[in-house]
Amino acid sequence: MDLSKKKCKPCEGGVAPLGKEEIENYKKQVRDDWDVIGYKKISKEFSFVNYRHTIDFVNKVANLSEEEGHHPVMHVYYGRVVIELWTHAIDGLSENDFIMASKIDKL
Repeated sequence: MDLSKKKCKPCEGGVAPLGKEEIENYKKQVRDDWDVIGYKKISKEFSFVNYRHTIDFVNKVANLSEEEGHHPVMHVYYGRVVIELWTHAIDGLSENDFIMASKIDKL
């Protein structure tokens, strides 16, 4: 199933983070430019022509994050944004992170 069609599920902990094999399978379902960092996070850099476009994108991600109840870390610069996703409650990756990555790519 297309990850962008799924909804993030609340995670309060108590479950194991995804293992390496599961992460590799989910990684195949998002765009290639998402980087897996230490099998605990995924990250991607987005580039923009100016600050206004950068902030417009940040606002779209913020709105999406509120709808999904899953919030990335965003590093905002003049013409770029670096997004990091991981599930804080389990200190690792969950399906939610890949759902968000897929939805962010469609913005």
